[in-house]
Amino acid sequence: MSAVAAFASPRPRTREEILAGLPALAAAIAEGASEREKQHVLPFEQFKLVRASGLGTLRIGREQGGPGGSIEDVIHAVTTLAAADSNVAHALRTHFNTCELLRLGPPEPHRLRHIRLILEGALFGGAFTEQGTARAGQNTTRLVRVGNGWRLRGRKYYTTGTAFADYASVFAFDDEERGVNAVIPVTREGVEILDDWDGMGQNLTASSSMVLNDVEVFEDEIAPGERDDLAGRHASALRQLILVATAAGIVRNVVSDAVNYVRRHGRPAMHSPAETAREDHFVQLVIGELGAASHAIDVLVADAARQLDRSAEAILRQAPDADDVVLQGALTTARTQLVVSRLALAAAERMFEAGGASATSRKHNFDRHWRNLRTIFSHNPLQHKARILGDHALNGTKTHLVEGRVF
Repeated sequence: MSAVAAFASPRPRTREEILAGLPALAAAIAEGASEREKQHVLPFEQFKLVRASGLGTLRIGREQGGPGGSIEDVIHAVTTLAAADSNVAHALRTHFNTCELLRLGPPEPHRLRHIRLILEGALFGGAFTEQGTARAGQNTTRLVRVGNGWRLRGRKYYTTGTAFADYASVFAFDDEERGVNAVIPVTREGVEILDDWDGMGQNLTASSSMVLNDVEVFEDEIAPGERDDLAGRHASALRQLILVATAAGIVRNVVSDAVNYVRRHGRPAMHSPAETAREDHFVQLVIGELGAASHAIDVLVADAARQLDRSAEAILRQAPDADDVVLQGALTTARTQLVVSRLALAAAERMFEAGGASATSRKHNFDRHWRNLRTIFSHNPLQHKARILGDHALNGTKTHLVEGRVF
């Protein structure tokens, strides 16, 4: 039996079945993960396992025909996979963002079609940002009217996970300068996905270029590209929390790698009175600190996920206080991101104190943890985020918290 067949099911999986299958899925994805990073082998085979597991359907609501998993479930899944291979977990970020917007949006025809595709096993990626513009967030990609149809023209970057996906949501401006999203199959003629992401970390996430060479787009594939409604603001916070959950999984891996190194390879320092590395009090201290940091991160991330579940529920119920609940979700996620960034990066550096110079050997590839974390926490300017949190606490300023972009 193939690895993919082992995870396949003849019927849709329930929430309970998907979550119960997570440990086996993570174990399969973890196999060879460090070597894939060293050899730059993109995880196409691992994404076949993800599809077969039904994980991509987790957040689709029961009333929509899906398993009805919570945001806390999704974040648990992301963290679990990130402890196995942070690239795979991170590359699912846009898919779960898409699922969230489908979960909370009205039952419009294009949304119902996308839900059906996801329930059939499709994964969604996205192409929203570009390089070379005067500042981050600006877009030059155009959706142009040609005869009775439309054509996409442009070049995107940071298309995380799209190489592994079936469909991509592409942000562009139309002839009237309106922002729109065009959802197209990634195999459509004129779509070219490159493997040119050269970041020092998370380098198997396919966060690379998508070239749009006069790509045909049909009318029913186009939707408005607003970001500042409640669902868009809420989904923006979820995107940030998925990054933090990925970091949480990496720190779990830091702990397990440090423990395994001490047990299998560690030697007591020349000055140590201990007979073995695992009996050295200072090594024990380092391992204890790493475990405590990982626990604290997991608690913070789970708490933020529960807050975002409250946001989603308020939007679905059209609660009178939904705006404030969504704002609290943004604040909680931003605070979590700030604290976790410091704990996680410190843990990835601190782990080397559990070993000697031999722990820096390329065969262990332990430096990937810091590189991956540093790359994740470079996605947004955390100093700006801290200032915005302070401005809100002091002056009640909400400007950037309600834009539906990075908070």
